[in-house]
Parts: sequence; structure tokens; C-alpha cells
Amino acid sequence: MNQPFIIGSVQTPTGDVPKISSVLNWPDHWGSIKARWGVGRMHYTVSPGLYALGEPNERSPVLVTANYKMSFDRLREALSERHAWILALDTNGINVWCAAGKGSFGTDELVRRIEFSQLDRVVSHTELILPQLAGPGVAAHKVKKRTGFKVLYGPIRATDLPAFFDAGMKAAPNMRRKTFNVYERVVLIPVELVSALKWTLLILPVFFVLGGIGAPSGFWQGVLNDGLFAGLNLLGAVLAGAVLTPVLLPWLPGRAFSIKGVIMGLITTLFIFLFGVFYLN
Repeated sequence: MNQPFIIGSVQTPTGDVPKISSVLNWPDHWGSIKARWGVGRMHYTVSPGLYALGEPNERSPVLVTANYKMSFDRLREALSERHAWILALDTNGINVWCAAGKGSFGTDELVRRIEFSQLDRVVSHTELILPQLAGPGVAAHKVKKRTGFKVLYGPIRATDLPAFFDAGMKAAPNMRRKTFNVYERVVLIPVELVSALKWTLLILPVFFVLGGIGAPSGFWQGVLNDGLFAGLNLLGAVLAGAVLTPVLLPWLPGRAFSIKGVIMGLITTLFIFLFGVFYLN
């Protein structure tokens, strides 16, 4: 109840359940921006448990998500003017897809949260709507056997949930397909770039110093020539691996990521070599 996005509570047979809104405020957006850049990303969480979106009753749907706050926020934002229960699992602050692969968004944790929240006393139905990408971590038949709740898999994207509900909880074929367009690739670049740059910024000074040591033209001239060229190669490797390859992924030849990475690396190396030939010599 002390979390900043809680706007009240809803009374249930098990007690008061925290109430949330589908409208995100500035701190929510700012938190997502910081997480995208790797700032506090592993601690960007909500308390696991049951939440009330809008004014749900015993017949309202129950949607399950991870306690990574960006996943939680995308879900509630997609359900504008809807009334539902949201059950956040303790995934250690990891998003649904990754948590399903790691096992933290799994059968045992789902059963634990159902029992802990006494969900059978809150709702009169026995259906849970899980994200499709949670499938690798959850054995639906075991959940049914252990709790009596039936698992239904919703669409991949939270934004498709309104259409999913309007269609009688049936997903159209396009709702089952995971896209990976340019925008979806670009938004993942910052966190990878920050991770790579942490080590790059530590190594760069070493490259400059080594370039100057023993240089025939003198230390500082060596730093500006050999050191700078070595630094450009290091930055080029980071640029090719963390930025250019993800952006240009569909257009790079080959099916394997390794082949695409090699090709982008060779192209980047060629540009750096030409720069060295014409401007550093």
C-alpha cells in the first residue's frame, strides 16, 4: 500500500487489495527511461501480489504478470477504462519472457501467489490470463491440478488485450506473432550500450598509453596516432555489436547472428582502416 502508484484500495473477502490506475504519471515514465539505460534496472520492481485495476468484482478477469515494473506498467496502461485483477509474480524484477526462461515466472511461483492471495475467495471464476511469452515457464495442467485455476494464454503484446477481450478472449493470428521491428530493436540498444561502455571507458586510457609507449615519433605523437587508432577500433567494435547490428539485423546477410555480426564488424573495420589511412597518417 506504500507504493507510489497505489491510488486506494478495494475491499474483498480477504481484505483490502491495493488499487491502481491505468494512467501512468511522470515518475512511471521517468523510471522506464532510467531502466532502459540500465539505471537501477535490476531493482525496478513492484511488490508481488494481487492488485485491483479500476473497480473489479468477483467476475472480473485475472491477468498475471511479472513484478518488473515496466512489464507491470505496460499491462495496466493497455487496460484503459477496464476493470481487472492483476496478479504480479515475484520474478526478481525480470520481465515475463526472460523470467519464464529462467524459471522465476514458473508453475511453483504462480501456484504460490494464487494460494497466498486467496484468489479463489476474491473471484467466482477459475480462469487466469497469462502472457503468451510466459508459456515456457508454466505447466498449465499442473496449475489446474494444484489450484483449480485454468490457464489461458493472452496475446503477446499487452496493447492487444482490449481486442482480445472484445473477441471473447480469442487471439487473432497476428496477436500470436512476435515482431521485432526497428523500433523494438532500437529501444533495447541503450541498456546493452551502457553495459558495454562501462568496460570500454576503463580500457580506452590503457590503449592510449600503450600507443604512446615506445612510439618512434615520441609519446604524445604516439598517443594521437597509434593510441587513437586503437581506441577507434575498440569504439567501432562496440558500435558494430551494440548499435549497428541490431538496427540493421534484417538486412545483413546470413541467418545466424554470428554471421551477421562478423559482416557488420568487417564493414566497420574497413571504415576505421580507411579513416586511419587518410587522416592519421
